[in-house]
Amino acid sequence: MARKVLVLGEVRDNSLRNVSFEALAAGKTVAEGGEVVAVLLGESVQSLAQEMVYHGADRVITVENEKLKTYTPDGYSQALLAVINEEQPEGLIFGHTALGKDLSPKIAAKLSSGLISDATQLESAGGNLVFTRPIYSGKAFEKKIITDGLIFATIRPNNIAPLAKDESRTGEVSSLTVDIKDLRTIVKEVVRKASEGVDLSEAKVVIAGGRGVKSTDGFEPLKELANVLGGAIGASRGACDADYCDYSLQIGQTGKVVTPDLYIACGISGAIQHLAGMSNSKVIVAINKDPEANIFKVADYGIVGDLFEVVPMLTEEFKKLKVHS
Repeated sequence: MARKVLVLGEVRDNSLRNVSFEALAAGKTVAEGGEVVAVLLGESVQSLAQEMVYHGADRVITVENEKLKTYTPDGYSQALLAVINEEQPEGLIFGHTALGKDLSPKIAAKLSSGLISDATQLESAGGNLVFTRPIYSGKAFEKKIITDGLIFATIRPNNIAPLAKDESRTGEVSSLTVDIKDLRTIVKEVVRKASEGVDLSEAKVVIAGGRGVKSTDGFEPLKELANVLGGAIGASRGACDADYCDYSLQIGQTGKVVTPDLYIACGISGAIQHLAGMSNSKVIVAINKDPEANIFKVADYGIVGDLFEVVPMLTEEFKKLKVHS
């Protein structure tokens, strides 16, 4: 059944987040041969529209307004609902990001629609679209289908492969003017904490440290390894609580959920709350002095040893591999 599907693109620092392209790929599956329409909201997003076309969008609709410069649930919901009313789609796909998690239930409530959140897989089976999502902190998975009404879902980053970029693709780009009014929240200023390297939520490689790093300086060997592998730095709650690093790096049930291709856990014992945030990583390597540490139960590869000895050795070996590759 061919459907019209709207896909919300996410813009950060004047560039598209990778989850936007993953959402387009999911939108293609939901559309089943129908039309995939990308939506970009912001103050100045017209220049990014063609990139969405290259990654699979058939059309792109932009809504530009100075009140959309920074995300607010009121502003974005007004703009998006105007597009939905104009297009009348059969499907909606968002990324399961901080923005998507906040905005999607608001839109679902406005549309009196159901919502499948945090989908990690999408397939067509028996004439139905089947969404797979983790439950019980990732210890089990459930499969869901939508039997009636709007197909509305958010997808977890790094789980659905984006379509290959094709610069020969063409698609119509149009704009919609929306009067954004009655905002209950107005963002005057955004103060960003200094960060280096790759975005943790979209990183293909994550090097994470726990209480075993012992200090802020203990993260330095991890940062060097992350730099060699082009990865991001993460942390357990224990490391954050001990003030070894900022809470923005926390991975776990009360932090960020990551699903990289490679996750290297250094000095992390493996509390259930931390496992909930990283256990779906494709390959997990654990480094810990305690051979009975819980992290080894979910690891694909385990190294029993001192991280301050093991991590520098790994770093040197990866450097050699990069030189010869």
